[in-house]
Amino acid sequence: MIYETKAEWSDAAHKRVVLFGMSGLGKTRISSILRDGGWFHYSVDYRIGTRYMGEAIADNFKREAMKVPLLRELLLTDSVRIASNITFDNLAPLSTYLGKPGDASKGGLPFDEYRRRQAQHREAEIAALIDTPHFVDRALDLYGYRNFVCDSGGSICEVVNPESRTDPVLSVLSRHLLLVWIEGSEDHTADLIRRFDRAPKPMYYRPEFLMDAWNAYLSESGRMPGAVDPDAFVRWTYARALAHRQPRYAAMAANWGLKVTADDVARVSTPEDFGALIGEALDKRASRAA
Repeated sequence: MIYETKAEWSDAAHKRVVLFGMSGLGKTRISSILRDGGWFHYSVDYRIGTRYMGEAIADNFKREAMKVPLLRELLLTDSVRIASNITFDNLAPLSTYLGKPGDASKGGLPFDEYRRRQAQHREAEIAALIDTPHFVDRALDLYGYRNFVCDSGGSICEVVNPESRTDPVLSVLSRHLLLVWIEGSEDHTADLIRRFDRAPKPMYYRPEFLMDAWNAYLSESGRMPGAVDPDAFVRWTYARALAHRQPRYAAMAANWGLKVTADDVARVSTPEDFGALIGEALDKRASRAA
């Protein structure tokens, strides 16, 4: 790790961290607090949705618009422009494009198309993560930001191998930033499941996990692929995805960084609070290793 002790962290002229963990546990909230306190905020999901999948997202909007005669005529004559308005706080264009598999009449995608978009997201997420050191340098050289936070997506653990000491993504990140897992409790997990059940959203899944989940759901529900309720499938899959991701996050923290609890993160209200929390976590890790 680039900081091994509380003293190294406190004395560092440049503080650089990657926050990772399940969506909904405070990564973006903490990143916003740090940004307001003078840190550079790099959002991996925003980078995915602009640099790497922006064209595909916009083309999907245009494809739908072409089905409307008035919009089709305007598009063909370059009379209107359709673009994604993705922001750090509104990633809906990205999640809408990623979609959910199943019944087209309920907004679902054919499973092969869904898998194609999943593969696009995987490549884009890896590229956006590997871009992080470039933005560390860019933030300092162009804008003078000495401190940097990378707000990673919840699916980071799906595109890395935390058990491999030569993992290409984690190797790059750990040379330049401190990896910090925001660990949720069982109560947090139950709350995330309740929230997801009310508003199910598209997610990226590791290919092997997705195929196992899809086949198990088809078998359990007795549905044909084109008759699957898209929301029902992602609801059914969500708790399984959380359980699948938890040990991968834990291995990332154990082998490549450190962890803090979501409860402690919830009490952070200033960059100074965050700095103290990281210092304490480094001290705990050092004492366990001693």
